[in-house]
Amino acid sequence: MNELFRAIKDICREKCIDENVIIEALEAALVAAYKKNYYRGKNDAPNVLVSIDRETGDYHVFAQKTVVEAVEDAREQISLDDARRLSDSYELGDTVNIEVTPKDFGRMSAMTAKGIVTQRIREAERGIIYSDREDRSLGAVSGTILLVTDDKVYVNVDKYDRTEAVLPKREQPEGEIYEQGDVMKFYISDIRTDAKSTQLVLSRTHPGLVRSLFETEVPEIAEGIVEIKGIAREGGSRTKIAVYSNDPDVDAQGACIGPRGMRVQTINDELGDEKIDIIKWSEDPVEYITAALAPANVVSCTVSENEKTAKVLVPEYQLSLAIGKSGQNVRLAAKLTGWKIDIKAQQ
Repeated sequence: MNELFRAIKDICREKCIDENVIIEALEAALVAAYKKNYYRGKNDAPNVLVSIDRETGDYHVFAQKTVVEAVEDAREQISLDDARRLSDSYELGDTVNIEVTPKDFGRMSAMTAKGIVTQRIREAERGIIYSDREDRSLGAVSGTILLVTDDKVYVNVDKYDRTEAVLPKREQPEGEIYEQGDVMKFYISDIRTDAKSTQLVLSRTHPGLVRSLFETEVPEIAEGIVEIKGIAREGGSRTKIAVYSNDPDVDAQGACIGPRGMRVQTINDELGDEKIDIIKWSEDPVEYITAALAPANVVSCTVSENEKTAKVLVPEYQLSLAIGKSGQNVRLAAKLTGWKIDIKAQQ
């Protein structure tokens, strides 16, 4: 049992799991095993407690009895006189722990422990994933391509190396190529779990991937000086990201671009040269919509607050640029700003 206990501590340390979660579950399992193996049924068994020393791994089984004046059920009660033979400090109503550890309990303990430890570690790992998700510490994670199939890619995610992670076809940017051994960034878009396993659903098209990459590459965002106000993305093709500076001396767009464009270039490299338009966010919808239609120049923009619509005029020679290929530029601008945008050429 001591060897198994040391193994438990090593595994918990490696996986950052609270060892008390595992040990408490093991104690409960050993109580059930004790009653099953040493008593005909639950009704014949006393109230018992299994205690495992957190330092040494030594274990003890105690029958728990309540101190009473007159004993009616010897399995659950002990007289005050008998209790005080053990310790003068006992009073009526106290609980007395009487050690009843069987000589062969170690063998049974090891057999019980193996199954319960495996189960609880798996559950604890899932618990860590859920906690991370609630804490928003998930986002962009690094992973290594393990296997590429027609409909999905299997990935070993560094942080959760024992959890299955898949990149479905629908979450893959069009034209992106994956090869075994490639190391890439992914966004965890969903977590699927059942009684036996947990699966991470990864994405390379989710806007959250772009957000996480900017938060990593731009110190001003991590420090809260620059805020990401919105992201509109068509994965693998183009992203528009709106940023704002809380410090008048800091240029939000410049901070995201970085010295000689190095910050945004790093993100471009990770995303496979996906085009990124860094937009200055504004409370003024006219200014915001005008900026969102970059790289096109806007002649005028008229908005209807009630209908949440905007009529935009652009130079005739820039009409196709403003609309974009297959309407992509105006579509992303509308998604980013939340306004319906109608573009016309200036006559």
